[in-house]
This record gives sequence, C-alpha cells and structure tokens, in this order.
Amino acid sequence: MTHTIQPNNPEATPAPDATDIPAAQAPAGAPASSASAGPAPAAVPAALRRRVPKYSDLAPLMQFKKPDFSRDARLKRASTIWELRDIAKRRTPQAPFDYTDGAAEGEITLRRARQAFLDIEFRPGILRNVSAIDLSTDILGKPSRLPVGIAPTGFTRMMQSEGEYAGSQAAEAAGIPYTLSTMGTASIEDVAAAAPNGRNWFQLYLWTDRDRSLELIERAAKAGNDTLMVTVDTAVAGARLRDVRNGMTIPPALTLKTVLDASYRPAWWFNFLTHEPLTFASLSRYTGTVADLINSMFDPTLTFEDLDWLRETWKGKLVVKGIQTVEDARRVVDHGADGVVLSNHGGRQLDRAPIPFHLLPEVKQAFAADNSDAAIMLDTGIMSGADIVAALALGADFTLIGRAYLYGLMAGGRAGVDRTLQILEKDMARTMALLGVSRIADLTPEHVRLLGK
Repeated sequence: MTHTIQPNNPEATPAPDATDIPAAQAPAGAPASSASAGPAPAAVPAALRRRVPKYSDLAPLMQFKKPDFSRDARLKRASTIWELRDIAKRRTPQAPFDYTDGAAEGEITLRRARQAFLDIEFRPGILRNVSAIDLSTDILGKPSRLPVGIAPTGFTRMMQSEGEYAGSQAAEAAGIPYTLSTMGTASIEDVAAAAPNGRNWFQLYLWTDRDRSLELIERAAKAGNDTLMVTVDTAVAGARLRDVRNGMTIPPALTLKTVLDASYRPAWWFNFLTHEPLTFASLSRYTGTVADLINSMFDPTLTFEDLDWLRETWKGKLVVKGIQTVEDARRVVDHGADGVVLSNHGGRQLDRAPIPFHLLPEVKQAFAADNSDAAIMLDTGIMSGADIVAALALGADFTLIGRAYLYGLMAGGRAGVDRTLQILEKDMARTMALLGVSRIADLTPEHVRLLGK
C-alpha cells in the first residue's frame, strides 16, 4: 500500500490510497480503484468554536470603577506635557493662557524650535546593562538630581495663583534648581522662605536705574541664591500679537470679554480674586501692558562693559541667558560668565531667531577649542524628556523648562508642576535605557543624528 504526501508540507496528513476507500463511497460509474477524493475538511479547534460565555469568564473582565474627576486623577491621566497643556487650556482664561503659550509675531521661531527636536534620529546601543538609570548631574559646581531646572518666568501667579511658590517647592522636592524672574510675582525673600532647602537662582533684567538693579542683586545674595542669571535679549519688547489681540494687561482687566471667558473657568477667577493681588519681585505694583512695562524699565543701551560691572558686583556664579551666536557665547565667557543659556526667549522676542538646539554643537565645539569649562545650558522648545536627552547628547550640560512647567502649573498648581517633572523624569529614564545608556556622562553626539535643519 502506498501513500501520497502533499508537496512542500512535511506536516500534511497522508492521503489514503484509492484502494482504501470503500466501494460504496466511490463516485458512481468510476472504478473503485481509481476513485479520487479531496482532503477532508480540517476539524475546527475547540478554542475557535462559538459558545455562550459563562459568567465565570466574564467576571474577571468586569472592573468598573467609580468615575474620579479629582485634580489628582486628572493629572495622573496626563502622560505627556502636551496633555498637561490641554488641561491647562481648559482651565485657564484665554489671555493668561495665550501669554504663556504664544510667541512673537508669526510664532515661527517657536514652531521651528519644537520641530528641531522632532527632526532627529536616536541611535541606540544594544546589549548594555541599563538596569539602573542615573539621571543626576552637576551644574555650576553643585549637584542636581535631574539634568533640568525651572527657567525664569514672569507674572507666574497670573497663570495660576500658586505661581512661584508651587514652582520653587516642586523644584526643591525634585532636587533641581529653580530660577525666580525679576518679573516674578513673588519676592526673592518669599521664594527663599517657601523653599528654604532648594537651590534658588535669580534672573536679572538690568534696568536703566542701576541702583535698583544693585538692590536686587544684594537681596538675591542675602536670600541665599548662588547663581545670578542675567537675560540679555530684551533690549525692547517683542511683538507678542496674541497679547495685543487679547488686550492683555497686568493685572488682567475685568471686561465683558474676560467675564464671559470666566463663566466656564470659575476656579481660576475664584483663586485669582481671593488671593493677594499680583506683586512683583522687583516692584510693588504695575498696571498696563507687558510691552509697555518692558520698554519703560529695561535698558536698550546695555553693552559688554555692563557685564563686567555685574561680574565685579556679583560674587556667585554668573550665567548669561539669551545667547544666539557662537561669537556672543565666547565673548560673554571672556567677560566673566561661568555659563551661558542658549535661548531665543522661547521665541517671544525676535521671530525667525536662531534655534538653540541647532546652535548647540557649534558652541560646544567652540568652547572645546577655547579650553573653556563654562557651562552650556539650553531652553526653548523642550516638551519631553527625550528632547532633554537629545540636548545632553549634543553637548548641553543642563536644560531649562519654561512653558512645560507652566502648563503643569495651570493644569493643577503645585501638583501639576510635580506631574510635569515626573513625566519628564520618566521620559528621560526610558529614553536613556532604550539608547543603552545608564549615565548622563555616557551620552555622546553618536547617540543623535540630525535629520535636517
């Protein structure tokens, strides 16, 4: 007796010879010995046979939870900075939200800065031990638990009533630096008292009135700030058109438009109206537009000689923020700066300005050629921990976040800032593990490929 095997299928069931088929089953009129039959239908596996589900099968799947609309639950559901931004937009009136979210003129610079981080390709290494990821680093002579700090932001209590207090306390808890702006809505002394164990920095706008600038410097030193960050890209105010369209003033004015806007954001207005009116780190009160305030206070005649004066006056670490060319990075270091912040002010000053992330490798190369150990920091466009890792790989010593932290603040006060930092930390740890890197110091330009500018 012979058997036929289906070609190219070693597991096929042998087909019986025609002589094995009973004559009664052979086709009519055909000899039994030549009868041919196709393969029998395959049996349906038990797992694929339909049946009525049993309650015991359904019970483990039915895990209905009581809806939770609390702030903590809302923040926990946010897994990206963009999702925090969505929450912030729903909970904040248009004028303060747009003040945070917007940029100058056509907002081209901001879009390009964010796109720069998207236009990269990570180059991971495999078979590395990444069981423990260390995100700690040193910046300006002191440790930071994460390679990111909070950038200076103005009018912060206008975004959410906890303002600088939430930011400084969240930074203290996370073990990272917090920078208070000259235009912050809490005093130097109050921030120091709110976060007494935090690493507090102070950001300075040099005014036409040098005596008032000197007073701020002395107060910052007395309050324990170890770093002075002078911003140099605000000779005049940028054209922030969202603010113009919204009629943005400091403090926000109660108009028919703002009252209607408040009707579906009552929590923001309740907090704003039931807390102390906005006061500033540098002046007691102000009423008017942001642009008018900047143009009336800040000095358009600043030169590198003023930086020399600051270096002589301030005994701590001195950082210059607003660097947008390699030449200027080198010059401020020659004039005594301990570090630079590559920044175009979040795209809020000059539209079509250089992108800090694109400038970073050139500045790193220039400092190496000069044998300079000045710190290179970067802001603008950071919306994820992966963005931070990319910046570190290309040569940044540290990064700063402004909008990302404010989105968290507007979404949920102090808890929202905590959530921002948690999201970024988780992003960074995951990205580094997938790159095959366990320490910040092991990140190199080989881990990032720029796809285009």
